[in-house]
Amino acid sequence: MTSIKQQLARGELVRVMFQGALASPKLVEIAAKMADVHGIWFDQEHSGLSHQQLEVLLLASRAADLEAVVRVAPTDYTTIMRPMEAGANGVMAAQIRTVSEVEQIVQWAKYPPVGVRGLFRGNHEAGFGTVVQTEHIERANRDRWLLIQIETPEAVACVEDIANVQGVDCLFVGTWRPRVHTGRARPARCTPDAPKPWRRWPRPPNGLASPGGS
Repeated sequence: MTSIKQQLARGELVRVMFQGALASPKLVEIAAKMADVHGIWFDQEHSGLSHQQLEVLLLASRAADLEAVVRVAPTDYTTIMRPMEAGANGVMAAQIRTVSEVEQIVQWAKYPPVGVRGLFRGNHEAGFGTVVQTEHIERANRDRWLLIQIETPEAVACVEDIANVQGVDCLFVGTWRPRVHTGRARPARCTPDAPKPWRRWPRPPNGLASPGGS
């Protein structure tokens, strides 16, 4: 089966279903049966989903043959690393403002020599110790995907540099968030009359997928 990361790399349309405060294994099951989606987006930024709850939701996603991405507020190393250990296919980092923040997130998400992620094999990602260590490291660095949410004026101002950071697979454009920064009642659009710096939004750099969202 083609992974979402592979679809994004080819510039294909990817559909995911958002689940936040009301996320449940049953909703995951319903999505697999009734919704034309490639995966589930679990939101830990704006909900009270605990890591234990997330582990159950990711288990349900695997049972339903759906990939999963987890949005987090990337405040520390464990916030980025733990969803991957639990089996998340991708992690979305919200509230990004600088290139250095993105570089740090990549470091947390990747094993050496690419990053500084610590090794622990007693989890789903490593097959609970059944996957050869070198194979696990190579596969994790290659297959886990990292999304950077572009929603702040600071991120837009340096978006091309963010997109050029090695390890970034996708830019997720939060079209509703800019209204908080600009005071606009409607979501920001990439039009000539859009307030600065949103009018400077370029075409997706380096072929990165650039979906819209909130």
